[in-house]
Amino acid sequence: MSPSQPDGPEAFDPPFVVDEPAQHAIPFVFNTPHSGAHYPVSFLASSRLDALALRRSEDAHVDRLFASVVGLGAPLMRANFPRAYLDVNREPYELDPRMFAGRLPSYANTRSMRVAGGLGTVPRIVADGQEIYRERLPVEEAVRRIETLYKPYHRTLRGLIHRTARTFGRAFLIDCHSMPSSSLGRDESAQADFVLGDRFATACLPSLVEGVESRLRALGYKVVRNKPYAGGFITEHYGEPGLGRHALQIEINRALYMNEQSLALTAGFATLADNLADVFAGVAAETVEVSAPRMAAE
Repeated sequence: MSPSQPDGPEAFDPPFVVDEPAQHAIPFVFNTPHSGAHYPVSFLASSRLDALALRRSEDAHVDRLFASVVGLGAPLMRANFPRAYLDVNREPYELDPRMFAGRLPSYANTRSMRVAGGLGTVPRIVADGQEIYRERLPVEEAVRRIETLYKPYHRTLRGLIHRTARTFGRAFLIDCHSMPSSSLGRDESAQADFVLGDRFATACLPSLVEGVESRLRALGYKVVRNKPYAGGFITEHYGEPGLGRHALQIEINRALYMNEQSLALTAGFATLADNLADVFAGVAAETVEVSAPRMAAE
């Protein structure tokens, strides 16, 4: 974790990064919206939680797990601001009025299930249910985070997806996340290593989901679909198969690669990273042939 000094978009220097390949060679964009680990000093001071507790919401190290995709020829977009500060996998104004001093804009969505659960665009709690803030935030603070961080993030992500679709004729967004092993409950997915979310077959080409799933299973991983994670706002919003734009959320069990209490990497990290590289190299090899004619035409 890297505390930063001023509190604003400049605190993150930069708020997000796109790691571009030498050549965009495959019709994929990878995104890690919850891997940011830069915590402004003023944010830490405003919280009733210590730094490690705040990180419970973070998809720690997921950007590093997927770093190899740049070498495959796909851009990797990654947030530097933390999910506990601002969650870009939400609608732009999913806000809890109990959190703020002042009146929220009339267009704010204050009644979503995610807001009710404390996990809106500006979260009220960390992933294990602990309240983040000592006192109410000014409404202006929520609006500032949305205007200066959320909206530029989504403009950039949307631009990457549209660029990919123009170049290849279609685009596949892989939205990369991690899940606490304790979140899986006691049902059939209790031991799942991966949960693939395609909004119940509405956000992504089925053959892509099948390709990812079959390759993971061949490596010995247990994979389930859409339960308990079907895909958040990003998957729902950018998955438009009828327009040739597909989105797949991938959730990875954190116990595979890190100590969930300390967030330190374990010996499993290197193996998992290598396996993910192999999986997406194989999936990309299958899809790039279909997309190659558009590249040649341009």
